[in-house]
Amino acid sequence: MHTHDVVVVGSANADLVVGVDRRPSAGETVHGSDLVTLPGGKGANQAVAAARLGARTALLARVGGDTHGRLLLDSLTAAGVDTTGVRTDHAPTGVALITVDPTGDNSIVVSPGANARLAPTDVTGAFPLLEGARVVSLQMEIPRATVVFAAVAAKLAGARVVLNPSPPAPLPHHLLAVCDPLVVNEHEARFLLDDAGRPENTHEDPATRLLALGPRSVVVTLGADGALVADAEGTVRIPSPTVDAVDTTGAGDAFTGALAWRLAAGDSLPTATRFAVRVAATTVTRAGAQDSYPTLQELPQP
Repeated sequence: MHTHDVVVVGSANADLVVGVDRRPSAGETVHGSDLVTLPGGKGANQAVAAARLGARTALLARVGGDTHGRLLLDSLTAAGVDTTGVRTDHAPTGVALITVDPTGDNSIVVSPGANARLAPTDVTGAFPLLEGARVVSLQMEIPRATVVFAAVAAKLAGARVVLNPSPPAPLPHHLLAVCDPLVVNEHEARFLLDDAGRPENTHEDPATRLLALGPRSVVVTLGADGALVADAEGTVRIPSPTVDAVDTTGAGDAFTGALAWRLAAGDSLPTATRFAVRVAATTVTRAGAQDSYPTLQELPQP
């Protein structure tokens, strides 16, 4: 019996956000806006995005017993996320330092904190969550050994595994083999393909090359250009609605959370991707990460 549509195994961070006119060069100081502290982290973001859209969602993560940890637990609970898998650690809650420029683009530095303590034993202790999940979604802001263990355990439990390898890191073949899909942006795709300095003429080339590495399917997000889906049946380009971007922070997490939910609901990968593109496009028109995620009622119709 499936008790959850989506179980997310991943990070939970406090986002410390400052607006800047431009990013500083090395050794340079620039003025920024007032500091804003918001709930974030790729794992928590994906869980909140899915839950706000209506998915029965749980999160397996670690936070500190500090103010930032309480902020995250409150945000998750308010969104309707099951937090029984969120452990409290002696380490401080993870923190992301984010600068956002006037175009909405961002730069992020992450201090992992308690996220670095999420271990395979935590996954074992929360195995009933994986057994009850239709889809398990993972990222790379927790130890790689935990990601690999959770992905393989989820597959053995009968769940569909969605992996966003961000920040990018080398992935073993047995991890890639259970990804359905592997979700990457263009930067992450180039890293996994070792394409630094290699010109690309089409988006289809990296998508099909990634598929050859072993995942069951691949989704490449293309920002304002939408997304690309590649699987054994071929390649499909999914366009994005045209919007005025305010802040791209957390948009990729909103995309992945929405994608995981629609896959759990039984949509095909192209159909789920079309929905996720709409969610991400709505997200970038609002400031912040979790605060920008729409409910199903707030999502503009196609």
